[in-house]
Amino acid sequence: MVDRVILMVLDGLGVGALPDAAEYGDADCNTLAHVAEEVGGLAAPNLEALGLGHLGCFKGVRPIGQPHGCFGRLGFLSKGKDSLTGLWELAGVSLDEPLPAYPGGIPQEVVDIVQGVSGRKILGSRIARATDIVDELGPEHLRDGALILFTSGGSDLQVAAHETVVEPEALYALCRKTRRALKSLYRVPRIVARPFSGEVGAFVLTDKRRDFVPEPTGQTLLDVLSRSGQLVMGIGKIDDLFAGRGLTRSTRGGSIIRVFEEMGKVLSQVPRGLIFASVDLAGRSAPACAAALQEFDRLLPRLQEQLRPGDLLCLTADHGADPIGNGQIHSREYAPLLISGPKLAHGVDLGTRPTAADLGQTIAEALGVPRLACGESFLDALRPG
Repeated sequence: MVDRVILMVLDGLGVGALPDAAEYGDADCNTLAHVAEEVGGLAAPNLEALGLGHLGCFKGVRPIGQPHGCFGRLGFLSKGKDSLTGLWELAGVSLDEPLPAYPGGIPQEVVDIVQGVSGRKILGSRIARATDIVDELGPEHLRDGALILFTSGGSDLQVAAHETVVEPEALYALCRKTRRALKSLYRVPRIVARPFSGEVGAFVLTDKRRDFVPEPTGQTLLDVLSRSGQLVMGIGKIDDLFAGRGLTRSTRGGSIIRVFEEMGKVLSQVPRGLIFASVDLAGRSAPACAAALQEFDRLLPRLQEQLRPGDLLCLTADHGADPIGNGQIHSREYAPLLISGPKLAHGVDLGTRPTAADLGQTIAEALGVPRLACGESFLDALRPG
């Protein structure tokens, strides 16, 4: 019997191009393989022990003979390649039509609206990694107070400001006002506030990020669990990306260490239900992504020590973020699937699942709640014997 499911989504950790990746310009993308190659090999013994090496050829990660977990890959049926699309499908809501995206940068009409709402000049307005564009344009921003605007090339409009120029609460209010102004003219599904701090040459994106999104278009795993009396705890961006719906309680994430600290607190306090966390890897250079993944691997045993006999730990991703790809931030890739627990089967190859909703359906069955609208459960494959 499963009492708790711990679901951790490693944002951007793709493991190979989906069959339709060429339609997105991502035919040769493989985030994990390219990151591993770029840094000369990864050291991730704990993920390796769960079966990560069976999902592809990743330099430094071996396919060991007797993995401690069950392993596979998740595909995506929804059109798109961003966190909103990936997490909603994981929770049982598959999108037939893609969310509007900005692969060529932010349209001038949108820039004009943001400028009118804010009363400030606009810098950037192109596809960029957050750390890169803040480092580049931060000095000018500090001089004249202009907002830094950028996108991942997906369905997001990101607004960055130094906390001494625009306080975080004021930045949130600006993003909400911008969303209202854009609603009747442009479908911008996701507006992201990105506060940063520090001095020139040492800017740091803070953990006060906020995402402003519409509610999911259908009933999600979180909704079903909540209505069935299960506890649903969110850590990191989960609250924002589901517009707060279906959650019992949520806490902000930030650094990987902080996510694990929050996870430890929740595990000690919450006896049942779903603990759903996001871990930020996307939008990083290959060395930074490798360092973050290795830090996650180093901290993983601390979490595993807290697992109880009725726990099910699921590690996956929401999309790819190949830093050696086509210049876009996100890539259309399979997500890894690593599942383990004290009373679960070991070494089971779960294969390539056609939709991430299969994992959501498995969690729904494990926690004894009604079926989701899409996805097929593979819970039987996780049972020992």
